[in-house]
Amino acid sequence: MKAMVLAAGLGTRLRPFTDDRPKALVEVAGRTLLEITLTRLRTFGIREVIVNVHHFADMVLEYLKTHDNFGMRIEVSREDVLLDTGGGLKKAGYFFLEDSSRPEEPFLLHNVDVISTIDLRRMAQFHTDNQALATLAVQDRQTSRYLLFDQQLQLCGRRSGRDGETELVRSSSQTQALAFGGIHVISPRFIRMMAEEGIFSIITPYLRLAGLDERIVGFRSDEYYWRDLGRPDDLKQAARDLEQWAGF
Repeated sequence: MKAMVLAAGLGTRLRPFTDDRPKALVEVAGRTLLEITLTRLRTFGIREVIVNVHHFADMVLEYLKTHDNFGMRIEVSREDVLLDTGGGLKKAGYFFLEDSSRPEEPFLLHNVDVISTIDLRRMAQFHTDNQALATLAVQDRQTSRYLLFDQQLQLCGRRSGRDGETELVRSSSQTQALAFGGIHVISPRFIRMMAEEGIFSIITPYLRLAGLDERIVGFRSDEYYWRDLGRPDDLKQAARDLEQWAGF
């Protein structure tokens, strides 16, 4: 199984830590976010990874070289202009289409600023069992933006904020609003189905394809630890949390 780490963002919410380094090289308990993410991927047997870069891109390349790519095959996708999550994946899509012997093997897409104890192997199996086009790790927690799922956990829309505007792309008699955690398992054919160009969020093709009855499903990960490291206070809390998990 291959993976992509989304690491090109400016990390503006993490200033001043990102004033002189990319978000991926911000440290938690003496380890960079990129190291933590790659170590997690290795734990689940992933050895081939592509990382997108933009902000202080050369620092990421030098860091990977210094650490011998953490014993993995790592390619880098440079973005001269930030392409957002969808555009970034589309630019790096060749990485997941190059092996004709594994044309249907799903891959993992993981934000560099998210740490969790989610069982990625179990999530990948859930994806396969459900014959999904994409599987999104979701939780029942408060957020400013929700994805809406039907009772079979198929994506059917989104909602901004508790009282925000709702967009439905599939009819459902009852929906549940869940928070997306920045971790996806995706079938390679999704890359060929992204009609969008340039800068775009991956949620845009997810919603479009869900509206065409493609299986975009939610993987409930409420039982696992999850934290977004978007603000300096999150880094402090994450450092305390990581002390609980030896070998994380």
